[in-house]
Amino acid sequence: MKFDDYQYQRPAMESFEAQYKAYLNDFEAASSFEEQCQLFEKINTLRQEYTTMSNICHVRHTINTKDKFFEAENNFYDDTSPSVKALTNKFYDLLLNSRFRKKLEKKWGNQLFVIADLSLKTFKPTILEDLKEENKLTSEYVKIKAAAKIDFRGEKYTLPALTPLETSKDRQIRKEAATAKWSFYARHAKAVEDIYDKQVKLRQRIAQKLGYKNFIQLGYARMLRSDYNDEMVAKFRKQVEEFIVPIASKLYERQKKRIGIENLKYYDEYFRFASGNPKPKGSSNWIVENAAKMYRELSEETAAFFDFMRHNNLMDLVNKEGKATGGYCMFIPKYKAPYIFSNFNGTSGDIDVLTHEAGHAFQVFSSRNIGLNEYFWPTYEACEIHSMSMEFFTWPWMELFFKEDTDKYKFAHLSGAILFLPYGVAVDEFQHFVYENPMASPAERNEAWRNIEKKYLPHRENDDNDFFKKWRILAKAKSYFYYSVLLY
Repeated sequence: MKFDDYQYQRPAMESFEAQYKAYLNDFEAASSFEEQCQLFEKINTLRQEYTTMSNICHVRHTINTKDKFFEAENNFYDDTSPSVKALTNKFYDLLLNSRFRKKLEKKWGNQLFVIADLSLKTFKPTILEDLKEENKLTSEYVKIKAAAKIDFRGEKYTLPALTPLETSKDRQIRKEAATAKWSFYARHAKAVEDIYDKQVKLRQRIAQKLGYKNFIQLGYARMLRSDYNDEMVAKFRKQVEEFIVPIASKLYERQKKRIGIENLKYYDEYFRFASGNPKPKGSSNWIVENAAKMYRELSEETAAFFDFMRHNNLMDLVNKEGKATGGYCMFIPKYKAPYIFSNFNGTSGDIDVLTHEAGHAFQVFSSRNIGLNEYFWPTYEACEIHSMSMEFFTWPWMELFFKEDTDKYKFAHLSGAILFLPYGVAVDEFQHFVYENPMASPAERNEAWRNIEKKYLPHRENDDNDFFKKWRILAKAKSYFYYSVLLY
């Protein structure tokens, strides 16, 4: 069945919750392991029905945030998902305390119980209204970026559509495009800062209601980080500072020489080669056709997966007005179907995001018959193993997309993976600062970001753009709050 034919119907919450509670009561009262297993599967199916409708809504809403029907539906899930979480946490509590737990663990594996235990640490009924507010703040932020119409030399651009101009061979165009983008953020700085400030304080309130000092430990539990803690992450950041930052600095020095400039300004950072950055040599349809060839040759399994995605219209790849920014992979349980969302804009990032999200999609496609909600996906960090690996597994086929510029692409892609590490840990350290200091003012947060940036990104020159110097964090590190979790 094609995605367009997937039937969407808003869940009837009254009957859904009544059925869920009835199953939970029966599960608790079950007199045998076999009876609990039957009820387990009924609960699992019921949850999948809600998730299916929620995820279809999310896809259709983010494809076109101006669609009023799915905007209203998205608001519905912002309001109802915390109540569903409450029911699921009751289920987790019953699982953990089942008198048949050992048999259930043998059947479903210990990881289900690890997830259940961590999830119970993230919820109490007292935070129900707070979670609704958290969802709404996230949706507000998504809408601001999706609605962007940026004036550049007499034409209007979305944020993703402006990116190719930011990597133009003409340095003046790069600077003007970057200025136009940051002017957009300057106009919306108050709104974004307000959302961010509310989110930080809201999460502090949620954390305290749950018995935490601040949001950090709650954030780790939400991420399902079961076998490492913030001290270990701090050591990793230190290792990146000690070993990776010097390598990154050398790469930036080489970049300056390649593109023939004395000082690498903020608008030069993503311009890699004097002859121009590598770009795909064809349209979005051409990219998909070549991706199909690539996945046919990679393996029988990836061939079947990508044919399934193509034939069922399970990808929306091209940037357009009103579309949410970014890229993601969604899974729709009832149809056992992944969905890939991205914003192609004619840069090498089109190939990066396609292979990255295809890594996620191939993993969940391969896991689709496990049947257990908690096992469709790994935990958050493990998910990135599949996506990042797929980017590199497909290297032997990059010539299909870049032809004579293949070596340029490979160099940019590999060096980009290294250059991301200092930036990634900078964002992580910033978020630790934010949540350790939830009452910090916007000015104090931005000062903290500048200091962290100097440590991990010493190459960065902000030139004469005052807004960029002061508020860069609005569009960069703060965008991670879309995921409602700490950096992963």
